[in-house]
Amino acid sequence: MSQRKTKNLAGVVHGIEDFRVEEIPMPRPLPNEVLIEMDCVGICGSDVHYISHGGFGDYKLKDKLVLGHESSGVVVEIGQAVKHLKVGDRVAIEPAIGCRTCRQCKAGRYNLCPEGLYCATTAQGNLCNYYTHAADCCFKLPPNVTMEEGALLEPLAVGVHCCRRGGVGIGSIVLVLGAGPIGLVTMLVAKAMGAAKVCVIDLMDSKLELAKDLGADATLAVGLHDSEEDIVKRIHLLLGSAPDISIECTGAEACVNLGIAATVPGGVLTLVGIGTIYQRIPITTALVREIDIRPAFRYANCYPAALAMIANGSIDARKLITHHYDLKESVQAFKTSRYGLDGAVKVMIHCQPRNKNNF
Repeated sequence: MSQRKTKNLAGVVHGIEDFRVEEIPMPRPLPNEVLIEMDCVGICGSDVHYISHGGFGDYKLKDKLVLGHESSGVVVEIGQAVKHLKVGDRVAIEPAIGCRTCRQCKAGRYNLCPEGLYCATTAQGNLCNYYTHAADCCFKLPPNVTMEEGALLEPLAVGVHCCRRGGVGIGSIVLVLGAGPIGLVTMLVAKAMGAAKVCVIDLMDSKLELAKDLGADATLAVGLHDSEEDIVKRIHLLLGSAPDISIECTGAEACVNLGIAATVPGGVLTLVGIGTIYQRIPITTALVREIDIRPAFRYANCYPAALAMIANGSIDARKLITHHYDLKESVQAFKTSRYGLDGAVKVMIHCQPRNKNNF
């Protein structure tokens, strides 16, 4: 095939502050895999942390790593066991692959699989021209969904998972702590799931303006020196009550504490943001107020819902994308994302000419 003669460029992190665009070998699909000509790859905060800190949480860089896991592409070759996809199909790529045999996988919680593979953490990522992936983790995009929207399904799946974990439903009063990409998609998903009111809080006015534009019912700009008690009062005033569900999307210790303080007694605090491993939180306060603390790690079985929300118009996440770069410009793309240059929210890298594969 002609693509075998094409160079396979990739964005590779070699160590802290050592990120390069370089050629990697052309992959070949296994029987249950497809070879994908990558189209769009969004930059995630975890990708940035590999460059700035050599990893995040328990995940540390051990060898050079191709970054990228928010992605879409076009199938150019199928393994002999693949039946549901064909060459030419446009797909969104779910980066989580469980072992399929362990206790967690059999229970449908493959995000907790101890042997699971995940792009750009426990396996190589897909910020490259060509990439192979398990076919059952590739979701065909309908004609009305763009390749950029396909790449956004990954953060949207995070929003679906944390809203499900928190129990968001019709009439829920929801607080979202943090207006970064994950906080914003969580707000979108919560509204699509029927939340009556969603308040988003952040330090930056520019991010909160985008939250308003995307449909937040209320926003609150907080300062580093504002007292927790004062912030809680302002949140309750904006929502008309204490939130039933608070979703913490920053990983910051102060925000975890604020979530416990702000949530209604008997309510739920969902932890999504990954911060420092050890934090000082008022666990006894959560106990006596019966605040359910429910961590939400990545997602499981959430891509179909995320895709449906995009395809049927329940969610329009395109405004999250603020910057576009070609694959060869990946070094600058990561600088833009890392430092929030020019109001960056979601930075999209194009491995093919933009809109090449849109209808």
